[in-house]
Amino acid sequence: MKLVAPPSEQIGVQILDTNVTSVTPTEIEEIKQLVYDYKLVIFREQNINDSQYIEFAKKIGTPQVYPQDNYHHPEHPEIFVSSNVPKDGKKFGVRGTGRYWHTDCAFLDEPLPFTMLYPKILPKSIRETYYIDMQQVYKKLPAHLKSYVDGKYLIHEGKWRYKVQEWDIDKAIIDILRDIEERFPAVRHPAVVTHPVTGAKILYASSGFTTGIEGLEYETNQKVLPELFAFIEREEHIHTHVWQDGDLILWENRTLNHMASTVLPGEKSVSYRIGVYDGLPFYVSSEKVAEKSLLAR
Repeated sequence: MKLVAPPSEQIGVQILDTNVTSVTPTEIEEIKQLVYDYKLVIFREQNINDSQYIEFAKKIGTPQVYPQDNYHHPEHPEIFVSSNVPKDGKKFGVRGTGRYWHTDCAFLDEPLPFTMLYPKILPKSIRETYYIDMQQVYKKLPAHLKSYVDGKYLIHEGKWRYKVQEWDIDKAIIDILRDIEERFPAVRHPAVVTHPVTGAKILYASSGFTTGIEGLEYETNQKVLPELFAFIEREEHIHTHVWQDGDLILWENRTLNHMASTVLPGEKSVSYRIGVYDGLPFYVSSEKVAEKSLLAR
């Protein structure tokens, strides 16, 4: 594999000469390690069909079937469809997904380790996805903000990002929110997680899904969270990927927050996402990483 690595402590490695339909088991292990090391892997010049896309995901790990059916590709439930283009005259997937800072499925008890994204139709003007390396953010976090997250748990909720569907017509907003909360109740995860492979400390928070610091009063949360998010989302922390035709991207949700760019009125956009479980816990205790390191010596 021909790699183009980024400067030190930056994310995103490019793979220029590999067709994902023909990767070997050895190359798969190399690719997964590249994800752990660089957080983001970009495969250039891919031209694959839906079945080949799913097959590649299965080589990486176990594809997720997203828990809301309206996002599913009608023939391939493993494919999460973000689209503003009808298919055969019918609504196809969900439009305008992910235009806020988040990490995929943080609102589940078992968040999603890897995300693969393969655009089918790219907008003509803005064709970007934005990322923030939360491992580096944690290293730079001011001491007073660290004191609020070290050893704490954060609350994550998906209900505030729910997209109203046809079957919600004539329902009160409070009833819609109650229904989605019953299906996806709030969850708690450590504010600082330990990576199961690298042992890195990562701030696990996003303005898209994080709604509170456990144990703090409401007024304190209302003061601290906006300051925390403002620091996370500083311009100098943001990495911009500008999509080229044929790009397929694989990234790690343990370490990266991401956000989709807007699509201008009248422009078409279709992307296929596959979430992948890599067979490892999403995070582990620092003690387990230390023990693993000692055993490897």
